[in-house]
Amino acid sequence: MPRVSAYPMVHVSEALASILGRAQPLGFETVDLLHARGRILAQDILADADLPGLPRSSVDGYAVIAGDDSADFEVLEEVTAGRLAHAQLRKGTAVYIMTGGTLPLAADAVVMVEEVEQTDGRAVLHHRPARGENVHPPGMDLTHGQLVLAAGQRIGAAEVGLLATVGRAEVPVYRRPRVAVLATGDELVEPHQTPPPGSVRDSNRYALMAAAEEAGAEVVWQAHARDDEVDLERAMREGLGTSDVLITSGGVSMGTRDLIKPLLERMATIQFGRVSFKPGKPLTFATTTTNKLAFGLPGFPVSSLVTFEVFVRPALLQLGGARDVLRPRVTVELGHPVRPDAVRPEYQRATLTWENDRFVARTTGLQSSSRLMSIVGANALLELEASSETLPKGTMVKALLLANL
Repeated sequence: MPRVSAYPMVHVSEALASILGRAQPLGFETVDLLHARGRILAQDILADADLPGLPRSSVDGYAVIAGDDSADFEVLEEVTAGRLAHAQLRKGTAVYIMTGGTLPLAADAVVMVEEVEQTDGRAVLHHRPARGENVHPPGMDLTHGQLVLAAGQRIGAAEVGLLATVGRAEVPVYRRPRVAVLATGDELVEPHQTPPPGSVRDSNRYALMAAAEEAGAEVVWQAHARDDEVDLERAMREGLGTSDVLITSGGVSMGTRDLIKPLLERMATIQFGRVSFKPGKPLTFATTTTNKLAFGLPGFPVSSLVTFEVFVRPALLQLGGARDVLRPRVTVELGHPVRPDAVRPEYQRATLTWENDRFVARTTGLQSSSRLMSIVGANALLELEASSETLPKGTMVKALLLANL
């Protein structure tokens, strides 16, 4: 008699809602500015002062009083960036000023150096400026109390620059989720080993560790366990004990040696054990009484990475405090006929190119769950509804972007 799963099939949206409803930010810590890049801000950052604080020149030139119709001007001094002028302008006077220099009192315009002829301390203007010309007024860049960066924002190079600008040498950031990765299976050997007949090198553990780190997590534990109940339970408990999130690969299907679901039932509460989704139907999600998360991913390499991308990555980002956790979706045109799965929604790997004002999608070839080459180089996942009909070239479908296009 065929085995029947005890877990009802849930829709992709139900599964994602269940995960994100239980993935709460992990609290925050403070890091120095040199180590802030790539982290997620935990608090809003406000400007501590107007920038610039005083009017400054946007060019190398001569600071003057707009409307002064003198034939020539006495040059009172030279002002470089970072130094205040000592002179106060009056009619018939000017100050030679460098880009970023603070305007002297009474000056309200700057004539570019290319439009001025200076001889023996006297300047002749070949252009009469309007008030405010080539001048950055106080608060032009930032005003005191202005929101500079919002909580939940990822810190990149520009954000680091802004933090330095407003004096935030110490930066409040969300704590990165600690992740444990466990590969299961008697057939697995290490990458440096030559697999004996019937065995394969363990690619899932290494791919998942890299994917977790790309999602902002910190991999604090990793291991391989054979399909032995005692050893597997010991490894799973150890992984959960050292981390916020346990990610396993393999052992979640219906075979007699698929032990992940029964073991998770002992140490956690399974929220769902099957998803109407290809590749990755047996994906399992569980939570512990201490609010730790456990994901049982399928063992095929592509199934493992695609389920991570769609379900685990958003959870890690949300645990780490990110504001936007879902990949962008766009509408794309199929560049060739595509056959979807007849029973379940399918996420086919594809490459997108920009052609004739639209994205055109071409799949990466054979979409087998074991063919890791189908996801290497892919920049999108086509979200295809279940259908027994082949989608013709030119059909418009939704796609999940895996890269910044």
